Amino acid sequence: MHNIKNIRNNFEDFKSKIKSRNLDINFDEILNLDKLNRNFIQKKENLEKEKKDISKSQDKSLFEKSKKISSELENIVKDQALIKTKLDKIISSIPNIPLTDVPIGIDESFNKEIEKCGNIKNFDFKTKSHYEIGEGLKMLDFNLATKTTGSRFVFVKDKLAALERAISNFMIDTHTQINGYKEISPPLMASDDSMFGTGQLPKFENDQFEVKLDEKNDRKFLIPTAEVILTNMVRDQILNIKDLPMRLVAATPCFRKEAGSYGKDTKGMIRQHQFYKVELVSIVESDKCSEELERMTKCATMILDKLNLPYRKIILSTGDMGFSAEKTFDIEVWLPSEKKYREISSCSSCGTFQATRMKARYKNKSNETTFVGTLNGSGLAVGRTLIAVLENYQNSDGSVNIPDVLKPYMNNLDKISIN
Repeated sequence: MHNIKNIRNNFEDFKSKIKSRNLDINFDEILNLDKLNRNFIQKKENLEKEKKDISKSQDKSLFEKSKKISSELENIVKDQALIKTKLDKIISSIPNIPLTDVPIGIDESFNKEIEKCGNIKNFDFKTKSHYEIGEGLKMLDFNLATKTTGSRFVFVKDKLAALERAISNFMIDTHTQINGYKEISPPLMASDDSMFGTGQLPKFENDQFEVKLDEKNDRKFLIPTAEVILTNMVRDQILNIKDLPMRLVAATPCFRKEAGSYGKDTKGMIRQHQFYKVELVSIVESDKCSEELERMTKCATMILDKLNLPYRKIILSTGDMGFSAEKTFDIEVWLPSEKKYREISSCSSCGTFQATRMKARYKNKSNETTFVGTLNGSGLAVGRTLIAVLENYQNSDGSVNIPDVLKPYMNNLDKISIN
């Protein structure tokens, strides 16, 4: 969340940078509300001083005037609260400011490829999609999920369920044993305060699954990503610099309405309401975000390197970045059936944007209290990794080879087949 003082003092610069995110924001309204808010505060302070002076004077003839001032103060406090609420609502819906090296553009077509890694396999047969392979093996069942639950869900069965679990365990082991992350098994529900802290609320409430509880004021949401719950572990805290960096990892189900994706990827497992993901979160000193983003991205691509899956790394444009991000690298894995790369991870630096919303701070080397930097990334999306393995390791007879690094997690099974 942005500080109104910073907006006021650097208004034209702020306006220019936020405009690069292609949003229709009434900047004049922000300034007008800020001016009104400060005027109310000034009036309030003047009246409070006047009332205090009357009280000190003990002049009984001023008693009625003191009562009138109290009434005025009551009205001013109400008016100021309304203006402040309106101002905060607008500011809380303004996204993070992009870093200077982020490409400026209106959508994903302005993203820039940074590198390609791995070799794309040449198949001597017509490749199948992951859902054709899974249904052929009788181990992916979308129709049953539609009957029991609804669209955009799936039953993963038998050896493919074991493979999905193996992928998740392999990722967690790699990140904890090699990449230095601490494993967390977090709650799968978050409060509205936590959802606000990482930027899902208020702007993206329509994308969230809210859980209805008996207490109407106690709002809870199924986590859209473990980023929400992991990042909020430091909410309302002042951390010791010695405890930074904090690097956390969790394997959890995630839940999203996919409200803006009507008609997209309706077949298969690419875009579902429930999916598994291994999430990486870093809490760092505010000036260490850029180097931590590079490190986190390498931790994510390490998984694909070990699985021997071809991928590319791109930097997202200002028009394609997430709300809380100041810079994002996407990792896209090659899918033979589509003959193109598809997103399997996003690694983002949020700078101090989320920390400001969460009031997450630390004492820096000068012993000043300042906001931490936060980062998050998929390490990786488990379902999409399963898709990539099915498609890149498929055989002409419909069977699927097990990548070498996953065999120890699959009782040394070499291949999944219908037999």
